[in-house]
Amino acid sequence: MMSYYILIGAIMLVSWYVSNKLKSKFKKYSKIQLENGMSGAEIARKMLADHHITDVEVISTQGRLTDHYHPTKKTVNLSESVYNQRNAAAAAVAAHEVGHAVQHAKAYKWLEMRSQLVPVVSVASQLSQWVIFGGIILMTMVSVGVGQMVLLAGIIMFGLGTLFSFITLPVEYDASNRALAWLKSNGIVNTDEYAYAEDSLKWVARTYVVATVGSLATLLYFITIYLGRD
Repeated sequence: MMSYYILIGAIMLVSWYVSNKLKSKFKKYSKIQLENGMSGAEIARKMLADHHITDVEVISTQGRLTDHYHPTKKTVNLSESVYNQRNAAAAAVAAHEVGHAVQHAKAYKWLEMRSQLVPVVSVASQLSQWVIFGGIILMTMVSVGVGQMVLLAGIIMFGLGTLFSFITLPVEYDASNRALAWLKSNGIVNTDEYAYAEDSLKWVARTYVVATVGSLATLLYFITIYLGRD
């Protein structure tokens, strides 16, 4: 198990670095006020209107970096700072979340695949690690055969979460690309503001990349245990 703890420690370290870098970027760009004076909420509503999307509502939600698009409720949920502020970071996040609404409206295949997996993954992700460790304990204390069966079930459940992470990557990158293209083509941001928005979204994307790599590495480690190569 020592190799597992080393792996998890390394992943946590990289995740901490990326997370802190993201926060510092947003703190920096939140101080740069947009030349056009538009708030995140106003930018989100304009982007929706420009894409002829009339059935999605832009609302404010509590917390920091809690921004998300809810496909079932059809709401673009912006954290209070993004919703109200008028800076490059707010513009980037607001446009990114609307990018998901545009994906939904255009039936973007990767978003549809991710949405279909949500009910299954939400249950599997909560149980997978308990099942995996239960299988490992059974292998060492009761029966290798029974333990392997339980472990395999846990690995399959964990694998669904890993698959979900991989599907999330094109969804997030595409939303950012749609956001940046719209911000630029419609003159919502000037040249400097565009660079700040682009940098902000790059660091957001990197958090998803780190999570995906971490999930894959952990999955492969559990598979080695199942194959008896720990």
